[in-house]
Amino acid sequence: MKNYLKHYEELSQWMEKLGLLMPEVMQGFGALHEASIKSGALDAKTKELMALGIAITVRCDGCITYHVHDALKQGASKEEIAETVSIAVLMGGGPSVVYGIEALQAFDQHQTAVTD
Repeated sequence: MKNYLKHYEELSQWMEKLGLLMPEVMQGFGALHEASIKSGALDAKTKELMALGIAITVRCDGCITYHVHDALKQGASKEEIAETVSIAVLMGGGPSVVYGIEALQAFDQHQTAVTD
């Protein structure tokens, strides 16, 4: 099983390094992320769950790591993550089952870290 806490930390460090190499692009991406996740007609938790479902269907390990972490910070439950996985499976088929399992593994690891 992957270590999602370590993966999150490694990606965060590399995103900082990438920001030093291409600051305008990463600042723009950060602003886009912040504006997109901001509560509006949909709350931030719902948007993070949507992003997680997309991450599963496009098979992006790093995206799963980040959006599980951020969905948890927005108050998502394991049941909400599981329902998000079910929609991703509907839209992405068998590969989404495998990546959905990874999302649940990431949830368990991030949840343990948050409660410790």
